Amino acid sequence: MLLRIITLLFISLLLFSSCKSKKRIAENRKKHHTERRVVSENTAKNNPVVVEEKKETPPTIITKPAANASYAELVSNYINNYSTIAKEEMLQYGIPASITLAQGILESGAGRGELTLKANNHFGIKCHKEWNGDSVYHDDDELQECFRKYKDPKYSYRDHSLFLTQRSRYQDLFKLKKDDYKGWAHGLRKAGYATDPKYPDKLIGIIERYDLTKYDNETLGKKARQINPDESKIGTYMVIKGDTLYSIARRYNVAIETLKEYNGLKSNDIAVGQVLYLHSVKN
Repeated sequence: MLLRIITLLFISLLLFSSCKSKKRIAENRKKHHTERRVVSENTAKNNPVVVEEKKETPPTIITKPAANASYAELVSNYINNYSTIAKEEMLQYGIPASITLAQGILESGAGRGELTLKANNHFGIKCHKEWNGDSVYHDDDELQECFRKYKDPKYSYRDHSLFLTQRSRYQDLFKLKKDDYKGWAHGLRKAGYATDPKYPDKLIGIIERYDLTKYDNETLGKKARQINPDESKIGTYMVIKGDTLYSIARRYNVAIETLKEYNGLKSNDIAVGQVLYLHSVKN
């Protein structure tokens, strides 16, 4: 009788342990499943994965002259390739397109210079301390000097604009009229852009020989009807959503710096509803 009772107790203990073990396994599995689901939901809601689509601007389309082209043909081809970029830079930064093109032609050998071919550097801009981009080494005033390298010629043109606008020694240039190419040519030499004493005469010669002032006139809108400041109806424009100073200047063929001068602006910031004068207004 005692043996039977002991046997029954032993069997009951085994059954109880087995049930408890299965319950623990089931609980553990259930807990693991719940934690995984919660993490997944939190990740989806609080930490979404944002895939940023990179939009690269199309490269500049460059037409190449014939291998046996004359220098005049090289210059003509260069102007066709880069005049639009020079006009865009004039609109945005106020540097005469004629000056930019003449400097590009002179500095790059009409696009055939060694530095231009291997680095897309049209203006001979050296690395300087602030440059973090690609570079190449080229003999200039000294052997193997560091020069900036660009993926596309348009970036060389933009860097040229920034180079002039961001250095205090060139600020007097921007007080000149936008069509005063002779003043700009002499001002660049005076400010130390080039060491060649004949640099201004070379730029002026290129501008006059190839009629580069027409790109200044096109940018300034001189061929369009000029607004007469004495007219009773003053030319103005009200800023709407999506406008930038650059887009307005381009629409009305006015240089950005000129538009800022007309309206007493110290920066390119404008606001919706703001009224801008499109010409000089007395008092």
